[in-house]
Amino acid sequence: MEFWTAIQALILGIVEGLTEFLPISSTGHQIIVADLIGFGGDRAKAFNIIIQLGAILAVVWEFRQRIIGVVCGLPRERQAQRFTVNLLIAFLPAVILGLAFADLIEHWLFNPITVASALVIGGVVMLWAEKRQHAVEVQAVDDMSWKHALKIGCAQCLAMIPGTSRSASTIIGGLIFGLSRKAATEFSFFLAMPTMVGAAVYSGYKHRALFENGADLPVFVLGFVTSFVFAMLAVRALLKFIASHSYAVFAWYRIGFGLLILATWQLGLIDWSTAQG
Repeated sequence: MEFWTAIQALILGIVEGLTEFLPISSTGHQIIVADLIGFGGDRAKAFNIIIQLGAILAVVWEFRQRIIGVVCGLPRERQAQRFTVNLLIAFLPAVILGLAFADLIEHWLFNPITVASALVIGGVVMLWAEKRQHAVEVQAVDDMSWKHALKIGCAQCLAMIPGTSRSASTIIGGLIFGLSRKAATEFSFFLAMPTMVGAAVYSGYKHRALFENGADLPVFVLGFVTSFVFAMLAVRALLKFIASHSYAVFAWYRIGFGLLILATWQLGLIDWSTAQG
């Protein structure tokens, strides 16, 4: 593995780990950073699948006790059964729309200009959601109804647009639909598990030929481990942060970062219009 390739893998692994579960769009950051450091092509497609799996493994590990409890309680506990059904209901809209439109979205929207625009628009929506009166109907994830789950699942579909952020869509959607800040954040983490695993399996099957080159294995391992470590740090930090803070800081970051990308494009400093993730 070449030195620069290792640096690229480290950078992208860190970016994926830090941004996957924050409401700032991991896909958007991957597209922009990968273009800046020149990491693209078929290897990048396979690499992105691997580092996403690293990030999802981190949240699975963080919530392992809850997951084991739900699995063990499925045969007899009503609470575990309802939680599982809610996850499946929330997961279905993304499956349906993803299978129908994923290729079209990847072809037309996976570029830095779309990402920057979505970052700004999403940031404005986040600020609006934080300032509106928040009537809490659901204090904990276990109190959710199937209707809440379906609404959040539909909100997650907005994340198919790169730059929108799956975490932002589900968390802000949860707040709008009556979940407490803690419940919305935790359900976003749990919903990420089937969503990201499903997306990785689908992408892995579609691009399975890209994994035949054994020479890329060290790059994949480095990216996977880096993504796992930094995703673990990000998840723990976010859970502590939301206990006493709003999501406004992430909204302003999105707006500032998006406007910076658009400004460099308009001023001709970087030709983002021809870049592809």
